[in-house]
Amino acid sequence: MFTLFTDTDTDITPEIAKKYGYKLISMPYSIGENTIFPYEDFKEFKSHEYYDLLRTGVIPTTSAVSTERYKKYFEPELKKGNDILYVHFSRIMSGTFNGLNLVITELKEKYPDRNIYLLDTKAITVGAYVICSEIGELVLKGASIEEIFKWAETEVDHFATYFFADDLQFFKRSGRVSGLAAFFGGLIGIKPIITINQEGKMVSIAKAKGRKTAVEKLVSYVEELGDDIKNHKFAIAHTDAPELVELLVNMLKEKFGDDLNIDIFPANPTAGAHCGPNAVGLSFHAIHR
Repeated sequence: MFTLFTDTDTDITPEIAKKYGYKLISMPYSIGENTIFPYEDFKEFKSHEYYDLLRTGVIPTTSAVSTERYKKYFEPELKKGNDILYVHFSRIMSGTFNGLNLVITELKEKYPDRNIYLLDTKAITVGAYVICSEIGELVLKGASIEEIFKWAETEVDHFATYFFADDLQFFKRSGRVSGLAAFFGGLIGIKPIITINQEGKMVSIAKAKGRKTAVEKLVSYVEELGDDIKNHKFAIAHTDAPELVELLVNMLKEKFGDDLNIDIFPANPTAGAHCGPNAVGLSFHAIHR
């Protein structure tokens, strides 16, 4: 027996977690002195209110999960005699995994007959969502941990993620995007197009003049790299940008048909703290990242 975990940075909500059997690790963010744990300090993410607050100039900060919290998530399952499979957001994006490694070492000493497996989606928000969803489907079909890892060996790198940011002050503060030229911020209307590469890093790869052009750019990546997209999860996440999502969906359906099955949802608040409001991203099954 094993217990399935993921974290809120993958955009898996409590409802979806229940569907697949995931237990959620809440990734915190802070506004001023107030630290908030998604779906523990609130039941429903009120995304419009949150991103409207960011529009006023508030820039939340994010932090690592404490070792004690990781223990509180994992130890009860180990005590029950269950192994753990934690499908998580990109390890390379956060120092929280340093603390997690310490906890795993401690728990393995305490429960030597149990195993804790980590599966890196090498993605965050929308990209991690599609991978977690597909793994969830495998679990519902009775897949073993070994079968899940065998699937992940090839499939994790076949889910591409592309998005654009609207306000670069959020990314400048976080410093999480490689190749994001500082001059972008001084050019009115320029939107950097960002992908997540095979290392799990966010990389700025192009720029677009205006939001509509940025949306067109996202569609062009699906045209170029899309592979069997109708038989896999296709997802769009946004930071309170419903009009842009509608534009993107219309373009995608015009290109690929009305039967394209798309999950649409707000990006989680922790990821949103880094990209700010009015951002839109998508993830799809691709030839490669």
